[in-house]
Amino acid sequence: MSSIVQNDLQSLITQNRLLTEEVKRRIDQLGAINAVAATVSQTLDLDKTLKTALEAVLNVVGAEAGGISLIDEKADEVILRAQQGWPDNFTDPPMRIPLGKGMSGKVISTNDIVVDNDFNETDVLAVPRFHDEKFRSIVMGPMHARNKIIGILSLMSNKPNSFTEELINVLRAIADTVGVAIDNAHLYETTSEHEKQLNAVLQSTTDGMIATDQSGCISMINHAAENLFDVDARKLIGTPLRDAPIHAKIRESLLYALSSHPKENKTFQTSLENGRVLSSIVSPVYIDSQVEKNGEHDGWMIVLRDVSHLRESEVRRAEFMRAAAHDMKNPLGVALSAMHMLQDYYGNSDPTAMEITRLALNGINRLQSLINDLLNLEQIESGLGITKGEFNLGDMLRELFEEMKPILIEKKLTYKLDIAENIPNIPGDQKWVRRAILNYVDNAAKYINDGGEIKVKAFMVDNLVHIEVIDNGPGIAVELQPRLFERFYRATSDKIQGTGLVLAIVKSVAELHGGGVYVRSQPGNGSTFGMTLSTKGLED
Repeated sequence: MSSIVQNDLQSLITQNRLLTEEVKRRIDQLGAINAVAATVSQTLDLDKTLKTALEAVLNVVGAEAGGISLIDEKADEVILRAQQGWPDNFTDPPMRIPLGKGMSGKVISTNDIVVDNDFNETDVLAVPRFHDEKFRSIVMGPMHARNKIIGILSLMSNKPNSFTEELINVLRAIADTVGVAIDNAHLYETTSEHEKQLNAVLQSTTDGMIATDQSGCISMINHAAENLFDVDARKLIGTPLRDAPIHAKIRESLLYALSSHPKENKTFQTSLENGRVLSSIVSPVYIDSQVEKNGEHDGWMIVLRDVSHLRESEVRRAEFMRAAAHDMKNPLGVALSAMHMLQDYYGNSDPTAMEITRLALNGINRLQSLINDLLNLEQIESGLGITKGEFNLGDMLRELFEEMKPILIEKKLTYKLDIAENIPNIPGDQKWVRRAILNYVDNAAKYINDGGEIKVKAFMVDNLVHIEVIDNGPGIAVELQPRLFERFYRATSDKIQGTGLVLAIVKSVAELHGGGVYVRSQPGNGSTFGMTLSTKGLED
């Protein structure tokens, strides 16, 4: 064999050996990176992740000591959070280095690894006492997560020239792997802290709160709700709301709110047989999800408040006003007759006297309206003068809007009727149901601008007839809605006249007919006022 062939063969053998060594080196590097990644991914506890990551890195690269520092952007500092192999403790209290200072400042400014294989006492340090550690070689690399530097991974050796180019390449990959793991642990820690804070708020509030998932199964119930319903939260978690051992009247109202369309806030009050009154707000919960996007809400939040004390105050106030109304009715009648006599006496001869008389008449008429509304409430709640009959809701609604045409035309309002075909004749007092619907429509007409629209819907849900009056007016803030049906409560300014009893009358009529009232509204998006009537007949 010629010398040329032998030389070529020897060269090929050498190249194969070098290639094999390079492949082995690359495999070892990947193995080291994978070993660190597997180790640090086993926990989401931040302190444990820092300690585990540092141990894994030191074990893989064979360094004698190391440290992990995290960037505190609010404090503009790099803070040492974990160390191993150092003679002195620099983590309690933690070593803090201002951003931009020392070797860490160079790492951040260059966004690359910084190596000093001949570290000695002549090097200027941001923390001079670090020289006492007697290290001779230092390598520091940036840890990245979410496209930014979150900290610095440092390795130290007692020997000079300890960190080769090969080890530096491994460190470059490992640093980012550790950075991502630490960032995940930090995010988990922050999320857990926020969850604990939120849970503390939910458990300390006096309002009962129940959260359900999309299908209506209970996922959270706070202490106040437990006490309100005398139930054990541990037994309710995962239970469908329809099977929850809470008062049937409240449960039915909540289930209707959860099944209603559109999916928006709904507010209502429920009066229990024992005299307690609960105010409820049911709100859909929407959470942006990258995993599932089905276009539906993710669950419901139910807020319950015991407003029995407010109801008791309302009852006492109503009793006082009822008594006062009876006492004022006759004197007001006399005053009204006297004012009409004055009008006839002065005629048009004295404009000033006529204006004074007009103002007095307006005041008397408003007071009479208040008295009449109070007496109407007394009549409804006492049951005196209530006629038990049966009527066709569709016919009544069509007649009602025919009579209201002049008012609607004056304000340039349009109206629509949407009456389901399956509504049976309703047992009850047509006069008072008509009055209640008229109150809703008249209330909507007062608050929407000229050219607005009023829509009335009537439909069946189980054994309840639902009547909704929908407008495109200014809407009502959610926090005001629970009190809208209280007597004398007015959520708007006094520019629009009213007695504050219009909606209270609707509520009394609905409850007389075995139903209730509710409202859905958002500021700027109009309002929906609803009432339900039972098809079983009047409440006894």
